[in-house]
Amino acid sequence: MLTIDFDRLGLKPGERVIDVGAGAGRHSFEMYRRGADVIAFDQDADELANVLDLFGAMKEAGEVPEGASADIKEGDALALPFADGEFDRVIASEILEHIPADIQAINELVRVLRPGGTMAITVPRWLPEIVCWKLSEDYHNTPGGHIRIYSDKELIGKLVNAGMEFEEIDYAHGLHSPYWWLKCAVGVKNDDNPLVKAYHQVLVWDIMKTPRYSTVTRFAEKLLNPVIGKSMVLYLRKPESASS
Repeated sequence: MLTIDFDRLGLKPGERVIDVGAGAGRHSFEMYRRGADVIAFDQDADELANVLDLFGAMKEAGEVPEGASADIKEGDALALPFADGEFDRVIASEILEHIPADIQAINELVRVLRPGGTMAITVPRWLPEIVCWKLSEDYHNTPGGHIRIYSDKELIGKLVNAGMEFEEIDYAHGLHSPYWWLKCAVGVKNDDNPLVKAYHQVLVWDIMKTPRYSTVTRFAEKLLNPVIGKSMVLYLRKPESASS
């Protein structure tokens, strides 16, 4: 389940890219499949070990183009252990809402991106997120949980102030907002609720099936994304004249 559109990002084979807050690696795997030189970066060593194993399995299965490479790196987004301008593309999906020093993290993301390079940032969208917060304290009031809700204006402003040029905004996962509202209403950890279980089965089916068999859900998501898409996706470019 991808949140970022790599065609919009402008990703090309052979480019050096970093997935900051890679988690289980969903975006890293897609960039690897597209022939990029990928670094999956995260604080969670166990998650990264699994990502590295899957990188190896993908290569053995012939799922990646000749010349593509992928590796992992453990560390802190507030102090990325890479040189200025080292990457052609930078992505950070669903991490800034967790970080108290978000401006410091943004400055690091910008620093490691080369002039002329592009960046994609995703965070929970304001409206779906605020509904979740209103329905459930447990949704966000947990260690390592969400500490802020971004408006598009706020996040775009912080990224522009850090030296980026805003290009485009998109929204994703419209079917997921009602699912999370339902979970928040019945209890975030109440996975045995019949309605939650049924909705989850629909989401899993939609992810696993090809578009040929999930036309209805894909069409519904396309309609819902502009209105209640769970994630906000920003695409930005670092000016050619910017210093690294």
